[in-house]
Amino acid sequence: MPAPALVTIRRDSYYDSVLLMRLSQALKRRAGVADAEVVMGTPNNRELLVAAGFGGDELAAAGPNDLVIAVKGESITAAVVEAELHALLEAGRTTTGEETRPATLAAALRERPELNLVLISVPGEHAAREARHALAAGKHVMIFSDNVSLEDEVALKRDAVTRGLLMMGPDCGTAIINGKPLAFANAVRRGPIGVVGAAGTGIQEVTSCVHRLGGGVSQAIGTGGRDLSDAVGGIMTLFGIEALAADPETKVIVVISKPPSPSVAEKVVTALAAGGKPSVVHFVGAKPQSGHESRGIVFADSLAGAARDAFRLAGGARKRTPAVSEALVTDLAGRLGRRAKLRGLFCGGTTGHEALALLARAGIRVRSNLQKQASLWIDGTVPVSGHVLLDLGDDVFTRGRPHPMIEPVLRNERLELEMADATVGVLLFDVVLGYGAHPDPAGVLRDGLERARALASRRSRKLVAIASVTGTQDDPQDSAEQTRKLAAAGVVVMPDNAQAAQLAAAVLARIAP
Repeated sequence: MPAPALVTIRRDSYYDSVLLMRLSQALKRRAGVADAEVVMGTPNNRELLVAAGFGGDELAAAGPNDLVIAVKGESITAAVVEAELHALLEAGRTTTGEETRPATLAAALRERPELNLVLISVPGEHAAREARHALAAGKHVMIFSDNVSLEDEVALKRDAVTRGLLMMGPDCGTAIINGKPLAFANAVRRGPIGVVGAAGTGIQEVTSCVHRLGGGVSQAIGTGGRDLSDAVGGIMTLFGIEALAADPETKVIVVISKPPSPSVAEKVVTALAAGGKPSVVHFVGAKPQSGHESRGIVFADSLAGAARDAFRLAGGARKRTPAVSEALVTDLAGRLGRRAKLRGLFCGGTTGHEALALLARAGIRVRSNLQKQASLWIDGTVPVSGHVLLDLGDDVFTRGRPHPMIEPVLRNERLELEMADATVGVLLFDVVLGYGAHPDPAGVLRDGLERARALASRRSRKLVAIASVTGTQDDPQDSAEQTRKLAAAGVVVMPDNAQAAQLAAAVLARIAP
């Protein structure tokens, strides 16, 4: 007999996805709870709850700004759920005795006028309004929210530049400003390398690699993924380059993004040349350009390569790009059948883009929801055959659910689904650490791999798992500890995302029929 289902609604109570995920997981761990979901009452979330066996008039009437607590379990009452939720919310707050929680941006600005940056994480339809208020108050802005219109983005960025302020976003997931990591960012030392990026996990990979090389980061300015499109014109990227060029603490400038509009790319190169500081550019997925060295600009071949180039230009020792070990390739290929196929399951969009580009460069045809080639594009909702790489952070996977960097069990679920294909043999992953990310992504992946190997062994199959860890030992998760867990689970852990993709490509090339 199914457990009783209870739905509780809190009107006009908005919380961001990180807290909602934590609340859901905490309720699920409570004795007597069979299932629990704490979500905002968006139409899609309501549909998902109905499909999961929840319902009722109250759920149907919930709006996108209403908090929905849906719980299945024996002896669970509304009073119990409210008490548990209250305790969890209180436990998540910092209680210094003096700190308050202003109900509005205006109240926060009155109480703490000395603060100069506003991070906005509200429903997208309200984010632009809050950003306009923050800019008018003379504050820099970072919009974590998505679903902000293109027109609002352009208007906000133009307003910010006029005021000499940053307007990072929308859908900006990573920044490091004056040594403070914001949203999904890593713990890195301060130093002379400044980064401007229209790529969240791209910024994370570059800054983490810089830190591991022994270098440091002055600023890392996220711009939002649309900034280098024709429609936006690189407004915030160009402003960020100008700001870093004028910053005495920044000696080298790094610009990273997915392939931009050609006309905007030229603007970026021109701005870097005009800035007069040594610069590194990496457009993920695009072929590195040459001929700009005389203008002080180096085009890197990978995200980790951008970090190495920047470290060298900042006065660090030259670091060669490591070659993939032939002995390792031979060993891994020897474990697999001649027709083994790839499954790349990525939490980060930029790390996924980089892996896909490097596999393509090696001649591996991969179907993906990141593909620009129409014949190889898939939406990822239905498993397909052949070599496949998926960005699991795409909206189609996260609608109504936390991002896989927050809750990587989503990847385990997809991995189990993919194991129904008897040809799957090479697994490729990114493991992204940092503030805001899951406290133990390697531990979650280890559990998923145990299940995948059990399924494979039933058909006398072997799996080769390859991964990299984006992060540092100073991160809350500790990259060394995460690497140790993965290695103990039989994962081949490479020093960076590019080398992991190159190893996977070399193994696939070796076993190709």
